[in-house]
Amino acid sequence: MDENKRRPTGPWGKSLAMWAVILLAVVVLVSVYNAPQSQGAVQQIAYSEFITKVNEGAVRDVEIRGQDIAGHLSNGEVFTTYSPGDPGLVERLEASGVKFKAQPEESRSLLAAILINILPFLLILGIWIFVMQRMQNGAGKGAMGFGKSRAKLLTEKQGRVTFDDVAGIDEAREELEEIVDFLKDPGRFSRLGGKIPKGALLVGSPGTGKTLLARAIAGEANVPFFTISGSDFVEMFVGVGASRVRDMFEQAKKSAPCIIFIDEIDAVGRQRGA
Repeated sequence: MDENKRRPTGPWGKSLAMWAVILLAVVVLVSVYNAPQSQGAVQQIAYSEFITKVNEGAVRDVEIRGQDIAGHLSNGEVFTTYSPGDPGLVERLEASGVKFKAQPEESRSLLAAILINILPFLLILGIWIFVMQRMQNGAGKGAMGFGKSRAKLLTEKQGRVTFDDVAGIDEAREELEEIVDFLKDPGRFSRLGGKIPKGALLVGSPGTGKTLLARAIAGEANVPFFTISGSDFVEMFVGVGASRVRDMFEQAKKSAPCIIFIDEIDAVGRQRGA
């Protein structure tokens, strides 16, 4: 297996998980920020009832924040009410011996309120766009790029590899020289009635030189070399993988004769439970 190949659980998968954690944390913080403070059973009463209780001495203390009033009754119950702007409220509280304190009304700008309410949705949208762009990476632009092949074409500019660069697998090299002969002179096989090789399955542990050997065949025959990972054929959308296979072979036909190297082809069978 080629260690340089991108896997489904590569860096972009880790980045997606990180963004998901950040999104969850932001949603939790916004929910906590907007949630009312827990003060036990809070009783919402009318302002007229509040004034009656103040006159009766049934109010122990209050906190005034703008026109919002919260406090405790003599029996310990917590209450809240809304003041319509009573100018005589302070005198009434002093006359009844009610402890009170005033706090400035919290001022929250319109921009801050909008950001707090729509930030989670913006993050969700951003993660969705991030995922869609990653899925389209290497497959063309736009939504129609899903079905495009992700095969990479390696040329001599990336370095020409020959059998001289391969060592330790002489038996495999000898068997694959037949493919080189066909790529160099396909007509000779046809004249002699030989069976044209359709492909070869290279099996071995990671690092044994399968990819290098495949590149050496292309280098010896001096033909284009397409490489792709089998995991690129597996997608969450039905039909995308098959479309990429068709597109890859269409590209290969335009460059024929050539070699298509599919690395980690077992990834397709593994996804199907084989």
